This record gives sequence, C-alpha cells and structure tokens, in this order.
Amino acid sequence: MIEYLPIILFATIFILILFGYPVAFTLGGLSVLVGIWVFDIDFFYLLSLRVYGTMQNFVLLAVPLFIFMGIMLEKSGIAERLLETMALLFGKFRGGLAISVVIVGAMLAASTGIVGATVVTMGLISLPTMLKRGYGPRLSTGVIASSGTLGQIIPPSVVLVLLGSVLNVSVGDLFLAAIVPGLILVSCYLIYIIGYALIFPDKAPSMPAEEIKAFKQQGLSKQLVQSFIFPFVLILAVLGSIFAGIASPTEAAGVGAFGALLLTAFQKKLKLSVLKEVMRETTLLTSMVFMILVGATAFSLVFRGLEGDRLFLGILENANLGPYGFLALVMALVFIAGFFIDFIEIVFIIVPVVAPLFVAMGIDLVWIGILLAINLQTSFLTPPFGFALFYLKGVAPPEVETKHLYQGIIPFVIIQAIVLLVLVLFPEIIHLFQ
Repeated sequence: MIEYLPIILFATIFILILFGYPVAFTLGGLSVLVGIWVFDIDFFYLLSLRVYGTMQNFVLLAVPLFIFMGIMLEKSGIAERLLETMALLFGKFRGGLAISVVIVGAMLAASTGIVGATVVTMGLISLPTMLKRGYGPRLSTGVIASSGTLGQIIPPSVVLVLLGSVLNVSVGDLFLAAIVPGLILVSCYLIYIIGYALIFPDKAPSMPAEEIKAFKQQGLSKQLVQSFIFPFVLILAVLGSIFAGIASPTEAAGVGAFGALLLTAFQKKLKLSVLKEVMRETTLLTSMVFMILVGATAFSLVFRGLEGDRLFLGILENANLGPYGFLALVMALVFIAGFFIDFIEIVFIIVPVVAPLFVAMGIDLVWIGILLAINLQTSFLTPPFGFALFYLKGVAPPEVETKHLYQGIIPFVIIQAIVLLVLVLFPEIIHLFQ
C-alpha cells in the first residue's frame, strides 16, 4: 500500500481539482496531511525550509512585475490604437482585419504576456468591427482567442518564467528558445487566414476603399509611428536588455513595469483610480500563483519523500516506452489536462513529477520547456474550461454564441498541435538564436 501512495496522492489531488475544490488548498492541504502521517511532525520543519527556499528564488519576482506591466498596458490605450492602425493598414486585403488581429496579438504578447488582458482588449475593439464588416463569427472569434494566447509562448511570458523555476533552467534561455517557435506559430496563423480568405471570400472581406483613403489622408506615416513606437520601445527595453545580457529577466520585468507606467502617463491615462485597479488585479493574480506554488512545494516534497519519482521511473522502464514514448505520454497528459484545469495548476502539479524523469533520460529541459509552453497554450482554447473562450464570450455581442467560439478555435488548436509536432521532430529549431 505505502509504495503506491505517491500514485494514490497524485490521482486523488487531480480528481478533487476536477470536482472544483480550490487548487492551492487541495494541493497543499492533502500533501501536508499525508506528510504528517508518513513523516511525523518533523515534516513541518522540512516544509518550512523548502517554502523559504522557493520564496528566495529571485526569478519568481518577475511574475508580479510582468503581470503589472500587462495590466497597466491594457489601461494605456496602446492596444486600441495599434488595432485601429493595423486594421486600416491591412484593410485592402481580403482577411486583412483578421491578419491585423494576429499581428497585434503577437506584438501585445511580446510587450505584456498576459492572455486575459489581450483577449478582452481585442474582443472589445475588434470583434464588433469584424462582424460589422461581414466576417463570419467562427473565424472572428477563433482569430481573436488564439491570437490572445500567443502571450503563452512569445516572451516575456509568465508561463515561461514559471516553467523555468519548476524545471530549474534559465528563464533567459527559455525566452531565447521561444522566439522562433513563436514566429512559426504566428506565420501558420497568417497562412491559415490567407487560405481561408481565398476559399471563403465572403466571410473575410476587405474594408471599403473610402475608409482606407480617409485614413491615408489623415497622415499614414504619422499614425504608424505613433502606434508602433511605444510597443517597440517597451519590447526593446524588456527583451533587448535580457538578450544583450544587460539585465536578468527579473530586472527586465522591473524595467517593463516602470516603462508601462510611463507610457500610460504619456497617454494621459494614468490616474489614481487606474493605479489602484492595476495594483489590486496584480495582487490578486500574484497571490493566486504563489498560493498554488506553496501548495505545489508541499506536494513535491511529499511525492519525492515517498520516492514517487523512482516509482514512476520504474514503471516507465518496465513499459519500455523510451524517451520519445515517455515524451508523447507526457504531452498527451498535459493536453488532456488542459481541457479541465488551468495552466498554472498543470505547471505545478504535473511538471515537477515528470521533470526528474526527463533529467534521468538525458533530455534537454529547455526543449521540454518550449514544448510544454506550446502545449499549455491549448489549455486556454480547449473546451469546456478554455479561459480565453470565457474572456471572449464575456465581451462578445449577443449574436455570438458559445458554439461559434468552440467551432472557431478548432483550426487554431490543430495548428498548435502541428507546430508542436514540428518542434518534436526538429528540436534544433529552438536553438537557432542560442
């Protein structure tokens, strides 16, 4: 019985979370009870040391700073100006509005990394316009939801920071490795939209010529500069300082948070009420992440104390799966789990269990981190609990039904799966910038 306790603990926690029990307290509470039962009261001493060590992790300071940066940029109005400018810039092409949403989604991902803020912003601004211009609700919702999740893979990404901490690899290396996969994913989205517009021109029309002409008369060059210069400066400040070796990811996150504050002030949107709202949302999100992290620390301590990693490794050796067989099993598990639980929960529950096994097999953990990030991106899109779908449905017009959202994201989930397969087959792609 005791030798199979790690598997029983893992399965029980997973089932309780599926039934809707709070993740942090289920993960931590059950682990503590099992820890006291097996290791006696000394377990609390071990747990306090482990939690203190986790809280001393300098890299994790980047999480609240990146969250602050993303929410502050949402309030600045930069995203709105970007979308309006890009829509008119690509408006003369069939599918131009959808193309502009993908490009802006990628730019917002590179300057915020916050999925909820991006999806809500683009849903409020772009969705009514796309529907008004004759775009089909499936294409419109699919493009907005999937583009909003690009913040999961395009750095600076909160999920990459968390994965770097759990996998014990450099966040800077993960950011560098994610550049090419992120660009590939964006390119695949654009190719799909162009192909869709060619096959179904009535569902992805171009914008009226008179609107584009009026836009150009207002000064195209001036509007382009005003729309693009602020996001590019922020991206350069954050990612440029990391890649140039000037700053660590945490220090760059501080630069980004301060830069977002200055940009919001420059746009004359910075008020005390806005600052309070941003700080409140940042505190709530950060508290949620770190409470789950404390629970995950307790779970990891108990699981390894019960030699759960050795048990899993023994099962895998007996199953003769091999490294690629095990990788396929983990990716399938993460993909299926994404239907039911949040990406943060997957990072802190499943990844700590499988990470030592990947190390034992001699597999590159940076590569694994990128594969997991792309796989976790689907968790925002897959029903019934795809958070990007909830965000978008919350701001969508009444005529957009839930079935439109579910049908619209199918092609983009397939694209993500194809990109994931390409990265599995050609792992050298992630090292092109390293």
